[in-house]
Amino acid sequence: MPVTRGFLGRRRPSRPDRLPPGQYDAGSAWPTLTAEATPRLDLDAWRMTVDGAVESPQSWTWSDVQAMPGSSYVGDIHCVTTWSKFDMTFTGVSVDTLLDAARPTDAAKFVMAHSTTGYTTNLPLEDVTGGKAWVVWSVDGKPLPTGHGGPVRLLVPHLYFWKSAKWVTRLELMERDRPGFWEQNGYHDRGDPWLEQRYQGDP
Repeated sequence: MPVTRGFLGRRRPSRPDRLPPGQYDAGSAWPTLTAEATPRLDLDAWRMTVDGAVESPQSWTWSDVQAMPGSSYVGDIHCVTTWSKFDMTFTGVSVDTLLDAARPTDAAKFVMAHSTTGYTTNLPLEDVTGGKAWVVWSVDGKPLPTGHGGPVRLLVPHLYFWKSAKWVTRLELMERDRPGFWEQNGYHDRGDPWLEQRYQGDP
């Protein structure tokens, strides 16, 4: 099973150098933050869809995605509310695997991630391809807790964690960008923690 460390394929130096500006080390804690009520999902009815600006729209059952080649991320995550958590291991399937099946058109430049709750977040296509993003259902060897997006969430660890949509069910490929939930409410369109892209107007 392929494992990506920090998505750049190399260890970062020491812990202080792994903490983006304005962040603190949450240690063993993993704060639970959400903008909507926590849903209870029926895995027999759950589907993962990739559609929009693609040549071959796809929809997979829970069994389908579980049967795909597995992929893991080992590294850090960073929340816009200023906590960071180090050395986490998430396991699931690479977004590249899903997109390879759906075949984005040449005009596709952006992705809107949709959750079963109606939550959305927008991302440049280049931020979810090339081994940078996953659909995950396991963390540190255990099933992903419901409060953290279980049974399955998007993981885009190099961006602030609001971009890693909980309870994800759809990736919509788009030719033009449009804002998601928090982006409509003043958050930055991209959300790079190393540039402190927290809010609209930040660099």
